[in-house]
Amino acid sequence: MSMNKLTRERAAALTGAFAGKRIVVLGDVMLDEFIWGRVRRISPEAPVPVVEVDRQTLALGGAGNVASNLVALGASAIPIGVLGNDLDAERLCSRVRNVCGNA
Repeated sequence: MSMNKLTRERAAALTGAFAGKRIVVLGDVMLDEFIWGRVRRISPEAPVPVVEVDRQTLALGGAGNVASNLVALGASAIPIGVLGNDLDAERLCSRVRNVCGNA
């Protein structure tokens, strides 16, 4: 069995093939939260850094990240998952709608 090298042209053809496709994404759609800041000291109570928070960002994780990547490749992603009934679920739905449309 011979392995073909992935050329730029082949990679472009593969990624271009997603354009216009409708793809169902079934899985755990997560909301990743990132806390950005600086550490200037270690806590005296435990060996953990004390973070001075500058900002927080949210991003789709898990199957949501897959859906986001498909949209970036030109596909129409249809995410399917189960949500709770809380603020995080609302924030997650908002992010999914921003990326995938009326999901």
